Amino acid sequence: MTIIDQKKDLRQQMRGRRATLPNSVKAEYDQWICQALWDRIEQHQCRKIHLYLPMHTEINIKPLIGKLLAQGLTVVAPRALRQGHFQNLILQELEKVEKGIFGTTYPAGEEVFSGTYDMIIVPGLAFDQHLYRLGYGGGYYDNFMVHHPSTRKVGLAYPFQVVDSVPTESHDLKLDEILVNPNFLSLT
Repeated sequence: MTIIDQKKDLRQQMRGRRATLPNSVKAEYDQWICQALWDRIEQHQCRKIHLYLPMHTEINIKPLIGKLLAQGLTVVAPRALRQGHFQNLILQELEKVEKGIFGTTYPAGEEVFSGTYDMIIVPGLAFDQHLYRLGYGGGYYDNFMVHHPSTRKVGLAYPFQVVDSVPTESHDLKLDEILVNPNFLSLT
C-alpha cells in the first residue's frame, strides 16, 4: 500500500471516529481543550494567534476564540484558496464570517495579516508521537507553516486521533506540541 493510500485510509477512519462522538462527550472534551490552550497562550505570552474556525466534527475552539477577542489579542484565521494556499485574515468578531471552499468559514472583510505569529493552532485528522499530523490532504497547513519556522505550532486532538505513526512524505512538517488529554476515558 502506498503512502497516499495509507493516508487516505487513516483519514477515512478518523473522520468516522469523530462522527460517532456523542455530543455531550465532545462538548466536555472541547471545553478541556479550550482551557488547556488558554493556559498555553498565557504561559507563552502569545499576543498574535493563527487558528482555524472549526467545521463539522473538528474540536470546537469557538469559546477560546471569543475569549481571545475579548482580551484584545490579534486573532487570524485562514481563507482557503485554491492550490493549497491561505489568505490570512484578521478576525474581529466570531459572528462576522463568510463561507469558503470545502465547507470552511473565514473572517469577513479583507483585512489581511502579514506579520509574524506567536502561535499557530492546527487542526488535523491524526497525529503521532513524533509530532507529525495528518490533515485533510490539501497541503494548506504545510505550505503555510513552512514560512513560520520559529512560530510555536500546536495540534489539537481527541485521544483516539493519536496513532503510533502517521504516514509522512518529505513535505510533511512536524508540530511543536500535540494538545491531547489521554486520561479522558470516555474517548479512548
